[in-house]
Amino acid sequence: MRITASFILYLAAFIMGGCGLAYEYTLSRIAADLLGNSARQWALVIGAMMFCMGIGADLQKRLDDRRLLDKFIAAEIFLGLIGGCGPLLLLFTYGMAYEYYVLVQYLFICTIGLLLGFELPLIARLNESHTTHLKFNLGKVLKMDYIGSLAGALIWVFLLPRFFTLTETGFVLGLMNLAAGTVLLFYFRRQVEFKGRLAVFLLVTMAVLCGGLVKARSFTATAEQYLYRDRIVFSQTTRYQHIVLTRSKAGELSCYINGNLQFNSADEKIYHENLVHPVMSLAPHRERVLILGGGDGLAAREVLKYGDVRELVLCDLDPEMTGLARTRPEFLALNQGSLKDARIKVLENHALVPTGNREEISVVNQNQRFGGHREIAEVARVTVVNLDAAKLLEQLAGRFNVIIIDFPDPNNDQLAKLYSLTFYHHLAKRLAFDGVFVQQATSPVHAREAFLCIGRTMRAAGLRVIPYHDNVPSFGEWGWWLGGRSPAWSREKLEKALDSVSRLEVPTSYLTPDLIRASLHFGRNQLKTRETKISDLANHAIYDYYLQGWQTGY
Repeated sequence: MRITASFILYLAAFIMGGCGLAYEYTLSRIAADLLGNSARQWALVIGAMMFCMGIGADLQKRLDDRRLLDKFIAAEIFLGLIGGCGPLLLLFTYGMAYEYYVLVQYLFICTIGLLLGFELPLIARLNESHTTHLKFNLGKVLKMDYIGSLAGALIWVFLLPRFFTLTETGFVLGLMNLAAGTVLLFYFRRQVEFKGRLAVFLLVTMAVLCGGLVKARSFTATAEQYLYRDRIVFSQTTRYQHIVLTRSKAGELSCYINGNLQFNSADEKIYHENLVHPVMSLAPHRERVLILGGGDGLAAREVLKYGDVRELVLCDLDPEMTGLARTRPEFLALNQGSLKDARIKVLENHALVPTGNREEISVVNQNQRFGGHREIAEVARVTVVNLDAAKLLEQLAGRFNVIIIDFPDPNNDQLAKLYSLTFYHHLAKRLAFDGVFVQQATSPVHAREAFLCIGRTMRAAGLRVIPYHDNVPSFGEWGWWLGGRSPAWSREKLEKALDSVSRLEVPTSYLTPDLIRASLHFGRNQLKTRETKISDLANHAIYDYYLQGWQTGY
């Protein structure tokens, strides 16, 4: 009898440990998605919750030993209710009352932390009558809590994202707490004094969480709509990011990743033509082209206008993003099917060749149908590789004539590594001796220090680069860095080569040779600033500059 009762209490500790860690991860992910600066948000959320767990553990000593089971079961039910509804309520708060979001967020964090810290010592106290020695009692309770934490981490990382959204995950975790409360209430029913009231509380809470789980996606769509001016036509959370498509009353399509605008259909050609055509005009050869990022296929659309491109490799981390670009009608209308028939290589093991042998990516002829140009159908070969771009450059054999880097801005630590000295060293190795590359580089006005840091880091890696800029209405003043690795690509030669472009070989909607020449000129002292650091994997200076720039506006 004692062994069975202890087992039930250990099971409760196991579930509580797993749900507790999963709550920490869920609230941290929500804070990172909504507020940005993921490393800071995860550290603050988990730190605050651990602190409150300590406070909760201390507060439980004020409870007397009467009706401990009632108090513990009530706390478990309340934890399930708060933890289950928390993610959805935070999303509504952010959209409807942004100024109160941080207050509400930490109210949830502190409440959940207090309840978790409150419950663990209660389990040890309840188990005193079933375990004779304190060292065995505490040891087993803590052991089950820690094992549960590991299980919760594994389930949160590998299992829950496959079947549930983030808001649905909250409801699932809440129901797991209620399951533990149900087992405790049933097994210890003779010792629970207010079992009727607790049963009603449990059933009502279970109905709320089940209803919330069923309607979670509908509720999430309603809450998320408050975050965007235009109507949401698509929303999906992938393993790597949250993708949202909106359409305005005028029919303009906008794509957001983690809340940051990636393009607007009204002016995306300004951005992508500036990204692609200057570097393609400068390149002595264009047979092999590599695009890093650009999973929407819009940069590929511009590259495939050139008839001498024999091979195009596009590397984007998220297979869901490139899948949308290949199948979603909104994307196909914009990218003109640039990736529709591409060969897809999803490399989740982060190795190009499973056997460990280095091997150049091979591609097969694709019957590309692009803009009615039949010559492209005969020569263009397209491969989409779903892999971290840094891993690709480290392991990929062969060199490219043109490399186009179309990453999101360095607004978190993970993206900052793609703007580092190490990354640009690998980039130089993948570039043909006379090859050229271009990098989107955020705003030279709103994030000037970050913009200059990118150029300075490139030069430290041995690359010769020059900046250029243009106004993209959706983004404001925007900048790029263009260059090569050969000593022949001096600043003067790069500028002279672009300045001498008299005609574009392919049709464009916006860009002209005069605009290319104008893009090389900046305002007086616009690029004059203090000495910027070089960004590397140790300091992520680009990330700090980026945050400072967009927070201050200059």
